[in-house]
Amino acid sequence: MCKEATRLMSLKLDRKLTFQERISLRLHLSMCHACRECDRQFTLLHEAKHQLGLELPSEEDDRP
Repeated sequence: MCKEATRLMSLKLDRKLTFQERISLRLHLSMCHACRECDRQFTLLHEAKHQLGLELPSEEDDRP
């Protein structure tokens, strides 16, 4: 399902996916053009964030 694939795409930006997760995502991406494009855009945004030196505020930053 696209919803699960999107979750895995996001997760892979934060940590290495397990073997099972990688296989599941690759299988889905091989069949779904929309998710391949989404994955490409996620990767592009992630790389741009790092090149610009931008970091998202952590939850601890919100505490008084």
